[in-house]
Amino acid sequence: MKVGVIGLGYWGPNLVRNFLATPGVEKVYGCDLDEKRLAFIKSRFPAVELTKDTDFVLKASEIDAVAIATPVATHYPLARKAIENGKHVLVEKPLTASVKEAEDLVNLAERNKKVLMVDHTFIYTGAVRKIKELIDNGDIGEIYYFDSVRINLGLFQHDVNVIWDLATHDVSIMDFVINSKPVSVAAFGTSHYNGIEDIAYITVNFDNGIIAHFHVSWLAPVKVRRILISGTKKMIVYDDTEPSEKVKIYDKGVVVTSQEGIHRLLIQYRSGDMYAPKLDDTEALSLVCKDFVESILEGRSPITDGYAGLKVVKILESAEKSIKKNGILVSVI
Repeated sequence: MKVGVIGLGYWGPNLVRNFLATPGVEKVYGCDLDEKRLAFIKSRFPAVELTKDTDFVLKASEIDAVAIATPVATHYPLARKAIENGKHVLVEKPLTASVKEAEDLVNLAERNKKVLMVDHTFIYTGAVRKIKELIDNGDIGEIYYFDSVRINLGLFQHDVNVIWDLATHDVSIMDFVINSKPVSVAAFGTSHYNGIEDIAYITVNFDNGIIAHFHVSWLAPVKVRRILISGTKKMIVYDDTEPSEKVKIYDKGVVVTSQEGIHRLLIQYRSGDMYAPKLDDTEALSLVCKDFVESILEGRSPITDGYAGLKVVKILESAEKSIKKNGILVSVI
């Protein structure tokens, strides 16, 4: 298989490196309009064939699949053109800039029998896969809430707000580990510099009463990457900034009983041990590339397929609509 990577800025070189190491990939093409980026890739990966011609990568019959690591606004036109020209497509997060665009790509890929995948890299980390396993096995019990904080100082984006930049990660994790349907979103955000929201708070409500909350910001003095998940049996803390023990399981919770005759609830607190499970430390992006290639060869859907990308875009778009309407509750269609 021959794979083309369009966009060699921040994330593109990582895709190039991992595709070169992915079994089943015979050759990698790199494409960027910036000569300096092409020169950088050439110095790092001499085997990569480089070009400034995007159309060549999108149309060349010898290229089987295309990975797109360009600004969000370009995802849809590039991915659509690639699929129309018979390519399988991996798109950097978020899948597109709107629900309408995402739906069109999903339908187009289905009609053309092509793999459409979104690079929700965190889904492939050992930490998130372990959290998914714990929840699916019933170790955590029924989920009460999902709470996420992803804040730091910068990097300010010029084409998308902080929701589309940072919340994408944690919304994709939420969608992966919680097996319930989100029904509504409320969000507040504000801009301090260039008219684009740089801090936001998002609340997602589910059909079974689960609530999820996201705090994202480019204006924090410290870098925080933390998710809390509370269940009826145990609680999870996932801190991605921890060098080790990124996931901790707490045997803590609340025990509620009813005192007959008085009709009064008795609430007691349970506080047990904490343990940190061993995690697979395989580079997540290598597993993304592997899943993409194997999905093509085996004719199956990848874990983070077009539908997964669409579900995340639906929540992001609903959150943006809510912000523009001062936090009004917006239904997730």
